[in-house]
Amino acid sequence: MKTDLSEKLFARAKELFPGGVNSPVRAFRGVGGTPRFFARGRGSHLVDVDGNEYVDYVLSWGPLILGHCHPEVMRAVQDAMKDGSSFGAPSPRELALAERVQERMPWVERMRFCSSGTEATTAAIRVARGFTGRDDLVKLDGCYHGAGDSLLVKAGSGVETLGLPDSPGVPADLARHTLTLPFNDLAAAELLFQARGRDIAAIIVEPVVGNMGVLVPREGYLAGLLDLCRRHGALLIVDEVMTGFRLGPGGACGLYGLRPDLVTFGKVIGGGLPVGAFGGRADVMEKVAPAGPVYQAGTLSGNPMAMAAGRATLELLTPAAYAKLEATSARLADGLAHAAAAAGVAVQVNRVGSMLTVFFTPGPVVDAATARAASTARFAAFFHALLERGVYFPPSQFEAAFLSTAHGDAEVDRTLAAAAEAFEVAGRATP
Repeated sequence: MKTDLSEKLFARAKELFPGGVNSPVRAFRGVGGTPRFFARGRGSHLVDVDGNEYVDYVLSWGPLILGHCHPEVMRAVQDAMKDGSSFGAPSPRELALAERVQERMPWVERMRFCSSGTEATTAAIRVARGFTGRDDLVKLDGCYHGAGDSLLVKAGSGVETLGLPDSPGVPADLARHTLTLPFNDLAAAELLFQARGRDIAAIIVEPVVGNMGVLVPREGYLAGLLDLCRRHGALLIVDEVMTGFRLGPGGACGLYGLRPDLVTFGKVIGGGLPVGAFGGRADVMEKVAPAGPVYQAGTLSGNPMAMAAGRATLELLTPAAYAKLEATSARLADGLAHAAAAAGVAVQVNRVGSMLTVFFTPGPVVDAATARAASTARFAAFFHALLERGVYFPPSQFEAAFLSTAHGDAEVDRTLAAAAEAFEVAGRATP
């Protein structure tokens, strides 16, 4: 497989960008080697600048649930662009997308669009603090909620991949208001609230963790967090930037029967364009300016092209589309587990809907501690063996892989054939 042009571009990029990239995990630091520079994507496939073609399981880190360049989404974006790329003023397309969100998630009584998941989570936390009059935030070890200062304490995603300290550059006075707990440990949350409950404004949680690899909530865990918040006057913020509209029409909240106080969105609701949103209870959201005193603003919020892409995407996510995603994802996950067993390699394949992670470890992976016990060396060997065989997985043990409606039996067959050989390679790597 030729990579000459990617290597030349990466050398140039390192003279322009920190680490040669504009977002850390793209640098391949977690797996080694040179990142691929991509030229185009169609459906479930990517083509790099050297002409190599791959089955894509990164999908722009989750937004492309319909695959690359879905014609109806592209048509909606082009139609919106013809009318103007940005107004900095209200447009009907904001209402159209918001109404689709509310139809599927009626617990989102009011919402505010912004331009990224990080904007959405930091704003939701500010609103929670303004509503409760409290300062402390509880987050779960290994959950990643964007690059806001308070959220980089025991964060997953690129922070975990690069092995960085908890919060470099974050003032200690700010970090001390971020309290951390292990994911899936309700007893630990009970103890913390007994000791500090009167100071806690909110818990923020990825309902299905995607930024430590996929971690699945234990039965009753999410409902238990919501009950804790209710008893202590705190708010529950469910971060659905990754899971929203990916795990089903109601996201993770619909899947697990939650009615949270605040929810954050991104990725799928923009159909591949930059977008974020936060929303929830009307009485909480009425604290947001100009209705209330909690300030949040953004020049490109409600961008008409992103609104058009998001609306087109949601309208194409029918029950049949979700059923196809579930069947294809289940077949891939089962096939990966069987291929690893045939190669004599101990793995755990964690999956919820169209999100999955292959952990190179013999024991169950249920929280950040058990995820960190997985062999990153074996994952790196597996990743590169897949890459050489035309399959593009996330370049980190601590990230989720995603499927789209454009993935089908042909893509799964090709992936499993590559994986059978890749597991053999991984099995020879030093754990």
